[in-house]
This record gives sequence, C-alpha cells and structure tokens, in this order.
Amino acid sequence: MTTHPMSPVDAAWYHIDGPMNSGMITSVLFTRTPLDFERVKAVYRERMVPFARFSQRVVERGLPLATPHWEDMPRFDIEQHIHHIALPAPGGRQALTTLLNDLASSPLDHGQPLWHVHVVDGVDGGSALVTRLHHCIGDGTAMMLLAQHLFDTTPDAPAGSPVPRPAKPSAPGAERLLAPALAPVERAVRKLLAAAAGAVDTVAHPQQAIDKATLVLAGAGMLVKELLKWPDPKSPLKGDFGMRKHVAWSKPVAIADVKAIGAPSGAKVNDVLVAGMTGALRHYLMKRGIDVNTTTVRAMVPVDLRSPERAHELGNEFGLVILDLAVATKDSIKRLAETKARMDALKRSPEAVAMLALFNIFGRGPKAVEDLANLIFGTKASVVMTNVAGPRKPVYLAGAEIERFMFWVPHPGRQLGMGISIMSYQNTATLAVIADAHLIPDPEAITDRFHAEFEAMLKRVRRMAPDETAGKKAAVAKKTPAVKKAAPVKKAAPAKKAAPTKKAAPVKKAASAKKAAPAKTSR
Repeated sequence: MTTHPMSPVDAAWYHIDGPMNSGMITSVLFTRTPLDFERVKAVYRERMVPFARFSQRVVERGLPLATPHWEDMPRFDIEQHIHHIALPAPGGRQALTTLLNDLASSPLDHGQPLWHVHVVDGVDGGSALVTRLHHCIGDGTAMMLLAQHLFDTTPDAPAGSPVPRPAKPSAPGAERLLAPALAPVERAVRKLLAAAAGAVDTVAHPQQAIDKATLVLAGAGMLVKELLKWPDPKSPLKGDFGMRKHVAWSKPVAIADVKAIGAPSGAKVNDVLVAGMTGALRHYLMKRGIDVNTTTVRAMVPVDLRSPERAHELGNEFGLVILDLAVATKDSIKRLAETKARMDALKRSPEAVAMLALFNIFGRGPKAVEDLANLIFGTKASVVMTNVAGPRKPVYLAGAEIERFMFWVPHPGRQLGMGISIMSYQNTATLAVIADAHLIPDPEAITDRFHAEFEAMLKRVRRMAPDETAGKKAAVAKKTPAVKKAAPVKKAAPAKKAAPTKKAAPVKKAASAKKAAPAKTSR
C-alpha cells in the first residue's frame, strides 16, 4: 500500500483532536435554485478527487515513534462521501440549524478519507451544500484553492471543464485578520524549520532530542510574554466539553458599510468586524452574569504565513497569536479604537512565525507531547477567531448560483469553548459561531447581537458631526503605536467642545439603537 509522510504541521493538526472535540471544519453554501445531485457528484469526481488527499486516509506508521502518513484508500468510492438529503417539512431555518448542529457534532470516520459532503434539498426554494473536512487536509487558504477548482464563473460550465489556476492567491474581499509584514521574520522561521527538520528520531538520537528542546525553547522565548499571562478566567466560554455542538450565523453585512464605520478612525475592515463581535461577546457575558470590567477574554487568531511557492498546495501554513478583546469597553467607538490599536500591534509581532515553528516541531513527536502544548497555550484564551475571504463576484456550483458562504472553525483542545469565523463573499461578510452546547446553548444570541452592534456603530458614525469625527480619528491615531504624529489631538479637543448641542443629540439616539431587539434573520 502506497503511503506518504504527512508534513509535521499537518500532523500537528491531525493530532489536535480531543476526546470531546475534533479538528473538523464545517462549511455551508446556499444556492438560489435546487442543486442537481448527480451533477454535483460529477463536479466533485472530476475536480476534487484528483487532489490526492481526498482519496487517501490517515494511518500511523514508523518506528520508534509512529507518525501520521497519507495512505491511498483501497477501492475508494465517492458514493461514501457525497450524500443527498432533504430538510423535514416544513423546512425553514430551525430545521436547517438542527441538521447543521447534528453534522457539526458528528466526528469523521478516521478509517476513511477525512471529508463528507451533504447536498440538502428544501432550503428556501434552493439547496444547501454542507462540507465537513479535517483541518489536517488544509487551512482556510487551502480551502479557497479548492473553491477555485470546484466553482465556476458562469452557470453553463460542464463538470469536467478545466478551471484556470490563478497565478497567485486572489486578493481578499475583506483583509485577513492579521497580515504582518513578514519579510524579516519569515527568513528566521525558514531557518528554524530547516533546523527542526533534522531534529527527529528522538529515541534513537538523544543529542537530537536536546537540539529539539533547544529549538522549542527558542520559539517559546518569542512567546514568553503570552505564557506569563494569567489564563483567561473561567466563564461561559470555557470549561469541560461535551460531544454536542451548536452553530449560529449572522445576517450578512455590506463591506461598504464596514468601511464607512472604519473610515473616520482609519480602522480596517477586520478591525470593525472584530470590534462588533467583541461588543456582542460583552453583551452575552453580561447576560450570563459575568463582570466584564474585571475579566479578560482572549482569542487565538490564525495568521496566514503561506509562501508564494505553496499557493497551489493543500495543507496548513499559518501561525497563531493571542488577541486581547476589548470586552471591558462600553462605548462602541472607543472599543473600535482599542481593537485597532491591539490588532496593529499584533501585525508587527513575530509570535505567529514562532508558533508555526513550534507546530512544526511538535508535529514530529507523539500526540501526548502536542496535547501538553495545547493545554498550556489553550488556557491563555477563551475562543478561536478566524477570517477567510471568498470570491468577490458570483460563482456557480453545478450550474446553480451560490448565494452565500459561511463556515465554522474548530475550537480544538479542552479549554477553548467557541470558534468564531468571518467569511466574505460578494462584498458582504457573515459572522458564524460554533460552540460547545453545554457551555453556550444559545450561540444565536451572540450572532444576533453582532448585527445589532454593527447597526449601532453604523448609525452612530453616520450621525457624527464632521469635527467630532476628526476628533475620533485623532484619538485613534494617538492610541496606535505605529503612528507618532498625535500632537493635533490637542487642537481637535476645543472643536469638539464647541460643537452645537443639536449635532451631538443624535449620538445618544444611536446608543439606544444598540438596545433594540435585532430583527429576525434569514438564512
């Protein structure tokens, strides 16, 4: 039987599964018209199965330490991976949510290739396509590579037609959560990874075990300030897991509106989206009896480190950083300023590169070593938060136009109780939440509140007097470490005091809009 060693980073993600929590990514797309199941199956057979990972299973091989390998699946049958079902009558969002909860709670069969697709009929006059695959197959960038192969730009493309491969990854419709300038640190991590590649066979070569420990300490040294932080306190977002997962998603928000909110302060798209999500978490924690003024909530955030030469490969190549969410800040505009400052600081941090190096090293060892590392790092945060940019223009699957995308990131380990995902498509963005059902039985309360927070920020920015907007922008510039020209803030203050009372009144009305009950969401 033909086998191929799994890359150390992919092996680390394969081992990320816990007894009650898997490293499975779940996604769903909606089509305006019903999908033709046989045509969908033909598209997957012609375009996805040729990627070797989708016809291979994972086996543990090797001595003295068994490590994960890709093995060609004997008598691979695509019929075992693509299923055709329908929502029970009368259908609707609740029936779809129940189905998604069931699928997100069901682990993949490790005796088979680690992916499944369900074509779901009876979804608002069209269909839904639910995909589940293990993170060891690829990260968000790799998933967008698959999308480029599966989807068409016209509705009449035949299943077997070749899909042009772009020269480089497409530019995101919304910026990645963190996109640092990696040139200086990337060279360092390549050197570290090259050295780590020789630090194997620890039992047979004790000196290499010492070298590996040295490398781990070198990488951990870059993360020492995170390790010295107190763990996030116990809250509804952390605790013991069960097998059951619950999912929820927001109404889409227009990227143009997101940019309008960020423009006065120079905030980026993801600064605004993360600030809105933080406001939703603040509101949720307060409802659950948490004093948000005396607690911390941190997020583990992936940072894409994929090199150009790997643009057309599956697999994982990203680091992680820890973001302190501004849950203690009541005012939404001040919260946006704090979020921007914190995210700007992380963009210059080498922590993501160091974490990728550590994953590369831990992935070469047994699962027990990685479990220990996950326990140490996992206690420092409460949630996983990620972003994937989808196509900006409409795309089609098997002739049907795709109306909307979303996905749910896994929250592996034993401490991180919730995964938060942002997906952009056709100049809109959707927030999706997956959570342990025992800890957070009502994730829809968070996604609904996100939309309410977003609408409140939009109304407030639109009603700001021009001189007040200038003052906010100057204040944000003062808080941002990279910007040193903060002196004009003193001049802006008198203008803010001189603003007529009539112009300031609408700001108070916008604050009350935050308390309004969010409208019922469609799919």
